[in-house]
Amino acid sequence: MSSRPPAEFASSDKKKWQRAASLVLNIVLIALALWVIREFIPAIVWAAVIAIALWPALLRLTVARSGRAGTTLVALGLTLAVGLFVVLPFAFLFAQTLREAHDLLGWFKAAQANGIPEPDFLARLPFATQIHEWWQANLAQPLLSPSAMGSLHGQAVVDVGRHFGALALRGIVHFGFMLLTLFVLLQVGPRLSEQLLKAVRGMFGAEGAQHAIRMAAAVRGTVSGLVVVGLGEGVLIGVAYVVTGVPHAAVLGLLTAVAAMLPFCAPIVFCGAVLWLFLQGSMAAAVGVLVWGVVIVFIADHFVRPILIGSATRLPFLLVLFGILGGAQTFGLVGLFIGPALMTVLAVMWRESIR
Repeated sequence: MSSRPPAEFASSDKKKWQRAASLVLNIVLIALALWVIREFIPAIVWAAVIAIALWPALLRLTVARSGRAGTTLVALGLTLAVGLFVVLPFAFLFAQTLREAHDLLGWFKAAQANGIPEPDFLARLPFATQIHEWWQANLAQPLLSPSAMGSLHGQAVVDVGRHFGALALRGIVHFGFMLLTLFVLLQVGPRLSEQLLKAVRGMFGAEGAQHAIRMAAAVRGTVSGLVVVGLGEGVLIGVAYVVTGVPHAAVLGLLTAVAAMLPFCAPIVFCGAVLWLFLQGSMAAAVGVLVWGVVIVFIADHFVRPILIGSATRLPFLLVLFGILGGAQTFGLVGLFIGPALMTVLAVMWRESIR
């Protein structure tokens, strides 16, 4: 029998209950805090991903500018650079839209008065007869007719406009909070990194800290592989647009760069340009853009991008691909960076288990 007195047993049980109650309380408080900020979690995650990607540049710049004021200036400069990187393409597209607004307004007024004329190339498409009949019944008539204008000015159009307006306003607000969060993360700089590593090491040991470091490296490699390679694809394929005389080549090049940051999306844009050239009768230009785009995308997706991501994560191409696609399906766009990070931890755990 134990020689410990009953009071000591009672004290031990009391401490166990206190630890359990403290754990439950902490979990409830954390869950409640996450529920309160649930609408801004995507903005926080995006800020964390961008901060991880910019961390090497932050460290180099803060070494050159010592002191709190220098760190604040560096954080402010990087945050502004990120904001301009996102805002400038939208501003460019908006400026292009305004530039074409006069012609678009004239076309819309002509369509209201006379209908939309049927393009000649429709006669060369499959099911040309059915397309011609549908066009004549729905679009060739003046849009000022009661049936057409009813569909244009109905409550559905108003609801769609309100919906997209609300989405745009919400996106702007979240983008602003993301920039604010990014500035704070960059401002605290290395001090935050040390505190996070210390907390992870205290909770999960040295192995957990190594996992965190590998996940951060995976995020940086994925950003380089997706963003940098996507911009390169947009520039190179945009050159083909300029050479072959595709209208609005700069806008299409920008759209191609954005699409190229997502897996298998760049062909959607340059195949649209190929279709336009084909319908204009420029067969040689259409084939040239198609071949050039396929070659660029093939090299980028099968060689350059896996090297950039795989070298940082030590992942094979298949796991990189599954991480990107699965992460995007599960977490949305930010999952493009979270997925490879999770695959990195999985690969490390597998390598350690077979040693």
